[in-house]
Amino acid sequence: MFYRTQRELATAINKLVDAYWQEEIKEQGLIEGVNNIYDNNQDKLFKNNEFTKVVQQQCGKRRLAVVERILKMV
Repeated sequence: MFYRTQRELATAINKLVDAYWQEEIKEQGLIEGVNNIYDNNQDKLFKNNEFTKVVQQQCGKRRLAVVERILKMV
């Protein structure tokens, strides 16, 4: 899961979290997906220890709160 742009990355995060909220994937699938995205795209996801502005605008607070909690588990 490598993404070329921050917008593509944000879209992938949105789809992943939304699928979890709609019960299309289980919690373990969400955790693995978020960790995989983070491992392969740290430079597009974070800048100065916070989510990049594009990701913040595209994903919103609720989705990023879920992502942040998963990343703090590791």
